[in-house]
Amino acid sequence: QITKQITNMNQTNKRLCPVADSTAVEEPSHKRSRPHSNNTTSVLQSNEGEDPPAQLTSAAIRNGNRKLEVDPATSNFGSIDLTPQAKRTLVGFGDSDISLCGDLLLNDTPDEQSSITTALGDKGRSPYIYQRQEYDEGMYIYRSPLTVNNDTGASIRSASLLVNVGLSHICRGKYNEARRWLELALVRIATEPRNTHTSLTLFFIRHNLGHCQYHLGNNDQAMKSYQQALSIASANKFGDIHVAACLNCIAVLLFHDGLKNSEKILDLFNHALATYKSCKGVRSAEVATLLNNIGRVYYLKNMYDKALEAYTQALSIRKEVLGCTSIDVAATICNKGQSHHQQGQLGEAMKCYEEFLSFAPKQLGPNHRDIAIIYKCMAEIHHERKHLDQARGMYEKALQLGRAALGNYHPELASTLNKLGNLYFEMQDLDTALRYYKEGLKVEQIALEHGHPHVIITLMNIAQIHRHRNNFAAALATYHEVHALQLKSCCPDSLEIAATLSNMGMLQHQLKSDSSAFEFYQEALRIQRDHYGSDDNLDIASTLNSIGLVLFNQNVYKLAKECFHDSLRIRQKILGPNHRDVAVLWHNIATICLETGDDDRAIKFYEETLRVEREALGQKHHDVVLTLQHLGLVHQQQGDLEKSLKYFSEALEIEQTKDWEKQTAVGKLLNLIGNIHLQQARVEDMMECYGKASRIYRYRGHNDTLVIAGYNFYGLSKLHPPCAPLA
Repeated sequence: QITKQITNMNQTNKRLCPVADSTAVEEPSHKRSRPHSNNTTSVLQSNEGEDPPAQLTSAAIRNGNRKLEVDPATSNFGSIDLTPQAKRTLVGFGDSDISLCGDLLLNDTPDEQSSITTALGDKGRSPYIYQRQEYDEGMYIYRSPLTVNNDTGASIRSASLLVNVGLSHICRGKYNEARRWLELALVRIATEPRNTHTSLTLFFIRHNLGHCQYHLGNNDQAMKSYQQALSIASANKFGDIHVAACLNCIAVLLFHDGLKNSEKILDLFNHALATYKSCKGVRSAEVATLLNNIGRVYYLKNMYDKALEAYTQALSIRKEVLGCTSIDVAATICNKGQSHHQQGQLGEAMKCYEEFLSFAPKQLGPNHRDIAIIYKCMAEIHHERKHLDQARGMYEKALQLGRAALGNYHPELASTLNKLGNLYFEMQDLDTALRYYKEGLKVEQIALEHGHPHVIITLMNIAQIHRHRNNFAAALATYHEVHALQLKSCCPDSLEIAATLSNMGMLQHQLKSDSSAFEFYQEALRIQRDHYGSDDNLDIASTLNSIGLVLFNQNVYKLAKECFHDSLRIRQKILGPNHRDVAVLWHNIATICLETGDDDRAIKFYEETLRVEREALGQKHHDVVLTLQHLGLVHQQQGDLEKSLKYFSEALEIEQTKDWEKQTAVGKLLNLIGNIHLQQARVEDMMECYGKASRIYRYRGHNDTLVIAGYNFYGLSKLHPPCAPLA
């Protein structure tokens, strides 16, 4: 009867809380009346590839009239998966080859672009291939035509003319044609005897050939050409500035290959920077380019203060040397804005983005991919500030521009679609969110390879939508797709697969298939234990709690209690005795004791739950109110009506300090207190509570009605003689 009354009398909520991702989603959530289930979430992201994911804070699982509490910090059903959180970077601006999509990692080097084009086939426009000449990385500095005179040998004269034809193709962005002419020049000069003039021409050819290969995505060949140019410059002692030019190009190639050699990259850039400062002056365009390149490395190393320092210096020089409307000024403004954005300095970031948009569209054209990306960055700021309507408008603008620049099937479009899905999820418009996720999934399945992490993330988001619509079967089917893809792309004992198994276990639990849920959770636990090598891990604590929940539903109380105690031990060791997640376990153990008739121990553990919650959450938190109600109900069941009244009254006092929107909870507490007065035969107090509760229910327009409830009405004379006439 007590568990039934908990279910009937307490309205519970569920709230999803973000973990870190830039665009974590929140939504209402359930508190408990039964032990909590909790599973770790370790999904990648909103399809972007950057900061951490979002997680579930508190979700309720019901089975009959008994309820166990879902662990606030670790349930797999977190807000829509916003993971891996990629850094806010614009490939075009050289902050890395990671682009900010709704959380997509976009490697935008041409060689990877070509693989995307192959995947597209005839299904859409080829993806936009980033034209690096739009932004200066210091890769193309030998652009003046070679001169010849009557004293120049025939082979050198011929080679020089071929080089100049190649340079004309470079100026028009025709790098494949330029490469062919430069290679012909190499053939012509090969038979010439080596002297200063020949070596200088060969250096010029090799350096420009590396530039063409870089733009064509042949980074290995570009590296070989730049290293050959460096060798020629060093051997012939052409001067430090030519060596510095080669070092910068080699560092840029290493940068686009990842940060495995970040210290080497910084050493090369700094060496080149020192040379340019010495030869060109500290306020030269070349110095600004090197500073911008150095800022990009610091950015990807998450060293945002150093990145901002480099970008600020570069911006000052570029404005002075190139003018305030130069496209390279725009690039550094954007890079600086992204660094502010990563540091949470949203106002400064927005100023940079707005300054970029004030002149960059005139340089790039209105339908340029990087314009679309900036609109998406600005939308993210509005999203983080909870200006949802403004965020929606800018995401839609970014989507429109992206389609104009990239066509309909590009990963970056999928990113923006994913962001819009996140936004509508947060606005609780699940139908529209699902539409955007499905549209993004279609793009990803065309533009990305089978089993790409971003396809998996979008499928997870779709599964979350199904779950929040209580379509657990569809959510489970989607997670089966995720699991199949992960088995092909991940190690079968990876933590990603363990997280998916935990999600599938929770869905099986919600479908009342506890035996299947138990199998999924057991396999997840095995993987986690093998990976961590010890039980002292919060992921393992979460899975133990979930297994305890399933065992509880199967009435295997002894083993369920052992799981809860094991989970409690781990959390107390890692989190300390006064953490909210520790309170979850105390609550679950108390509920087991209550279910098995050990009311005294149940009261003891509920009191410990209450102590920890007050310490961790404050005196007026909703969880504190619900635990007070639990204690009141247990004491009511034991016949200790005064203590029951004390706990209900404490809960009522807290609820009465909250917003009027919460007054339905006040009505339910008044109803509970009225029932105590009923058992005590305090007719006037009883009628006052019932009357207030009824008025609240009518005013709020809820379907709630008074529940007149007590214990052993026809035997009340034995426990409470004053109630006999009323009974």
